Amino acid sequence: MSAAQSDKVSVLGVFKRTGPGGKAALVLATWFGTGLMPKAPGTFGTLAAMPLVLIGWFGTRYSVAALAGMILIAVWAAHRAANLLEREDPPEVVIDEAVGFLTTLLLLPVTWQSIGLGFILFRCFDILKPWPVRQAERLTGGLGIVMDDLLAGLYAHLFLRGILWLAA
Repeated sequence: MSAAQSDKVSVLGVFKRTGPGGKAALVLATWFGTGLMPKAPGTFGTLAAMPLVLIGWFGTRYSVAALAGMILIAVWAAHRAANLLEREDPPEVVIDEAVGFLTTLLLLPVTWQSIGLGFILFRCFDILKPWPVRQAERLTGGLGIVMDDLLAGLYAHLFLRGILWLAA
């Protein structure tokens, strides 16, 4: 069995052994199982977050509240899942990608173009990890897992905002 498969099996094993709070944390942290994909779990986690950007249609107040709530949930779920899996930043934990993608599109027009370009920009910044994104990974616990994606999302947001401004 390869290392990637054994990691997935351990997530399922931990899921079976833990209580309701642990199960909820694992479901949320893996973003409803997308983090269990054998290749590119972060990309699949980001794709699975796309429906959340539709909150933007309800206005600024709802978008900001949704992002703030998601950040709190993500820090908790990532921290709890990392403790349950006994790893600092498990690749199966992809709720941080959902938060980063929401950050990318916060208060921007919800169009297919902005969603598509935002997806590409976020994944690029999340993978390249320019300063201070990489340094944020040094934070511990759920905050460390989530913070680098928040910063990557902020970079992507600023670039996307600039592109949309130039295109207008």
